[in-house]
Amino acid sequence: MAQNTSPVFPLVPEITWVNTGAVTANTTTNLTSGTIFDSGFTADATNGSRVDFVRVRALGTNVATVMRVWINNGSATGTAANNTLFFERTLAATTVSQVAELPDVILPINVSLPAGYKIYYTFGTAVAAGYGIQVVGGDY
Repeated sequence: MAQNTSPVFPLVPEITWVNTGAVTANTTTNLTSGTIFDSGFTADATNGSRVDFVRVRALGTNVATVMRVWINNGSATGTAANNTLFFERTLAATTVSQVAELPDVILPINVSLPAGYKIYYTFGTAVAAGYGIQVVGGDY
């Protein structure tokens, strides 16, 4: 079997972002229902893409929650077999301040996605201010 012995790097950088605003809790375990956020990141239709990391920043005062990052095969999210829970992270409660920063949370994804695959998010509890979320990667 032939092997690729040379490093492969993304050709075109891709950065997407979404501001969630207030979030409704989604407690499903398979992404088939509830409030789902589309990251805007879809793997290149020809050669796929690489996702390096997801950056999360609270947009104000929020209670603690868990953020779940899902990979979808490019088909309907309503079918459980099209989705996989790839990563989850507890997001601490935050209080907006004019003298102290709100910390960023970096989720190291480091995965190559096949053509047409997508990234989605859900949150375990309702939050008031929401989050700004960026996906950083590139298309092959």
